[in-house]
Amino acid sequence: MKADGEFVLISYKWTSAVLGLMVAGGILMLVRRDYLHTRYAVWWLCVAVAVLILGIFPGIVDIFGSPFGVHYPPILVVIMCLGLILIKMLTMDLERSRQERELRRLAQRLALLESIKGQASDGVKEKS
Repeated sequence: MKADGEFVLISYKWTSAVLGLMVAGGILMLVRRDYLHTRYAVWWLCVAVAVLILGIFPGIVDIFGSPFGVHYPPILVVIMCLGLILIKMLTMDLERSRQERELRRLAQRLALLESIKGQASDGVKEKS
């Protein structure tokens, strides 16, 4: 706010550039503290770079919107983001299914080992 009571508007370019840098910094901090696996961090760092680039160079959206026949180019960003969210959800479901399958197999192996161990200990008790 200026001294004469007028507000100073910050350019959306700076806002989105700072937002992209903050997301990238946050992701790097999570990876460093081992809260986020490197494989997942790559996805989020790409998102941060995209926000940074689109924030600094908003004309890119106009350039890509024209060939696709999009009359209101910012909607192209929304559509692309929705598509990326769907892809991310699919990869998360695939990873979750893989983990559930692995957990089920480990539980079956553990049950098998416990039954073998129980049979072996029963055999030792019978001999005594």
